This record gives sequence, structure tokens and C-alpha cells, in this order.
Amino acid sequence: MALKLYGTAGWGGTDRVLVTLREKGVPFELCGVDTKNKEHKSAGFLEKQPFGQVPYLDDDGFIIYESRAISYYIAAKYSDQGTQGLIPKVEDLKASALFQQALSNEVCNFEAYAYPLVVAVVYQRRRGLEVDQKVVDKVITALDEKLDVYDQILSKQKYIAGDELTLADLLHLTTGALLPICGYHGLETRPNVARWWNEISTRPSWQATKGPNVVWVNSKA
Repeated sequence: MALKLYGTAGWGGTDRVLVTLREKGVPFELCGVDTKNKEHKSAGFLEKQPFGQVPYLDDDGFIIYESRAISYYIAAKYSDQGTQGLIPKVEDLKASALFQQALSNEVCNFEAYAYPLVVAVVYQRRRGLEVDQKVVDKVITALDEKLDVYDQILSKQKYIAGDELTLADLLHLTTGALLPICGYHGLETRPNVARWWNEISTRPSWQATKGPNVVWVNSKA
């Protein structure tokens, strides 16, 4: 039975999972959720995802939500197919520890600074509100500092967790792709970050996923 992903293409969380599914070559069914009409807040949906957010995954009755957890589950369950090595083997303690470190970096040192920029610019525009440039400048200053460190890390290794592609790299894609729309090009102006970003953002899995993401950002729906 194909995995069923309940979510909305073009929403960051759903797209994170879609990239992982495509990297692993896993058959799946995307079950669209009518977020515009608040389907994700319905009683039936809340039984599966108590926070009323998309997406959640149904694997033959096993329900899991939160996009990063879903992606990890998929990469681990289908470790022997598709793109190899997205999650280091547990037996390799050092590689596993560096992978966990990279996962933390994505959440704490990238998403925590990049996503507020998306909120400060994209969400304001979608609501028809003016962008507060002081807020934007403050967020950009903080994000610049983090990406400077990323550039140092990537000057010594090919990817965030080492010299092999892992899930930690792919998790940067959905929010990172929105930064140019915010007028921010920090991923392209740092040489090592730019090399890394170009490699992960041109992967077929993301090319097959990214379209709706950009459409959503430019939509007022």
C-alpha cells in the first residue's frame, strides 16, 4: 500500500516530505487538504494531527506528523532504496552524531533565522500590509551572521554533516528557496554556501517539488 501524505503542495512542511519521498523513490499518494476552507482544523483532521497543521503521514494506519519527523521516518524505513546515506547508520557513532548536529543546525541556526524573514516579508505582503524594514534589517543581520558560519563549515566539507549528502541538507530547501523572494540573496553571495546551495537546489527531487512553493508565496489565496 502506498504511503498517504495529507497536506498541501507548496506549503513548506508538505514540500519537505515530498522531497524526501522523491529522493527515496517511494510510491505515495498526496491527499490534498483544503487549507483555504480550514479542513486542517476539522475534527477529523485533528484526530490525526492534534495541532491542526499540515502535513501528516498515514503508513497503513501508522500516523506520524511534523515534517522533519516524517522525513526522518521515510529516510530510515526506506534506507536501502533511492538516494543512499540520507541517515548515517546508527553503528557509525561519529557520523550519526555529526548528522544529529547538522539537524540541530538546520532548526536552530537556519530555520530559526530564515523563516522570520519569510514572515516579515511574504506574510505581510500576502495580508496586504506594509513591510517593516526595521524588522527585516534586524532579521537579515542575524541571518547573515549564521550564514557566515555556514560558509566556514562548508569550506571544510561538502555538506552540512560532512562529505556525504544527508537529510539535514535537504531540509534547508523549502525555506531557503523563499529567501530570494524576500529580496535576500545570502545563499548565493557566500562562495561555499553558494556551491552547496546550487548542488542541493538543482536536485531532481526539488525540481519536481519547488513549483507550487513559489506559486503559493506569490498568491493571496
